[in-house]
Amino acid sequence: MKMKRYAGAAAILALACAAFGAQAQDKTVRIGAIYPLSGALASTGAEIKAAIELAVDIVNNPHPELEGIPLAAGSGLPKLGGAKIEVVFGDSQGKPEVGLADAQRLLDQEKVVALTGAYQSAVTKTASRIAEQRGIPYVNGESSSPDLTERGYKWFFRTSPNDDTFVENMMQFLDGIKAVPTAKIAVVYENTDFGVNTYKAVEKFAKQYKRELVANIAYSAGSASVTAEVQKLAAAKPDVAIFASYTSDAMLFVRTMRESKYAPPVFLANDAGFIDSRFVQEVGPQVQGVLSRDVWGSDVAAAKAGLKKINDMYKAKTGKELNGNNARSMQGVLVLADAINRAGSTDPEAIRKALAATDLSEAQVAMPWSGVKFDEKGQNTKGAGLILELKGSSYQTVWPEKYRSDKSLPTLPFSWK
Repeated sequence: MKMKRYAGAAAILALACAAFGAQAQDKTVRIGAIYPLSGALASTGAEIKAAIELAVDIVNNPHPELEGIPLAAGSGLPKLGGAKIEVVFGDSQGKPEVGLADAQRLLDQEKVVALTGAYQSAVTKTASRIAEQRGIPYVNGESSSPDLTERGYKWFFRTSPNDDTFVENMMQFLDGIKAVPTAKIAVVYENTDFGVNTYKAVEKFAKQYKRELVANIAYSAGSASVTAEVQKLAAAKPDVAIFASYTSDAMLFVRTMRESKYAPPVFLANDAGFIDSRFVQEVGPQVQGVLSRDVWGSDVAAAKAGLKKINDMYKAKTGKELNGNNARSMQGVLVLADAINRAGSTDPEAIRKALAATDLSEAQVAMPWSGVKFDEKGQNTKGAGLILELKGSSYQTVWPEKYRSDKSLPTLPFSWK
């Protein structure tokens, strides 16, 4: 009789464990993601959304071929019983006030345990403020304004390098150019957090690298005309023109300069709209030779097995290559998922502590960086930038030298095609 009772108890226990395991497998951990899915930056937002969906696939499904990437080999979050990541998207429309409302909705109605986004620094600034007030982790993968990590926030973490790093990279690249002068610099930028902080970084590092700032040209994002700005740029006669613009504005500047028959000898972009696939497809043939800072190069990815596999996965999903906008967003979500797993909990404080303790090596990240490790301000100290040149239908890496595979680049001076 005792043996029967023990057997019955064991069977009940086994059924309970099986039920618990099934329940754990069904569990999801919800993350909120805020991006411009409509409006002028919808093309960028759509590419970022696809990259984040790829990150979710990497975490939730077995990808043993992505050796070294945390969580890729298994299914879901093992320390939370195999729970799956679910990303709930909000559409900021490219507006800070809408991004703020998105953050509130995702927290209050969707009950997300953490937030990510929001591409534009101005939107990230408002959305992350709500997260800070609520005590919710916010992982930013792609906004570059240095100010974002200078607010004394406890809950904000950025995996991407910021504009101080990127602009210093530009100056280091320019130091190696011998074909044309690079002493005189003009900056053209939209008057938002992204643009203004790009200008501040150029002003700071131009002086440090003994270059002269000959023009400071701010404009209103989404302007119907930039003719006056182009005339001012041409009159300044810079050796190097540095642009900080999102997609629609970047295209408008290209078309206006071409119509005016003006071309700066070195045309150097601070990423953003200039690497968007829409920009490359619609005006790329006209701006062969334009340079851009970046964090991702398809040629660099092709030379690294792990990065190539991830790029191939994105290309199979979308028909496009990863770029610096969306690859960074993908990496941000991978870091957040890894931290939630290491926390073994959806408690905000446990996740925050796990993020603060993050220390990933080069082999553990899906970017050409030495890894991810946050300083006391929440800034990744292991990120780095690249300088790329548009050649054909894609950008090729020209700096650092170790990544330059096409020795005919860079092509200087810049000229219209």
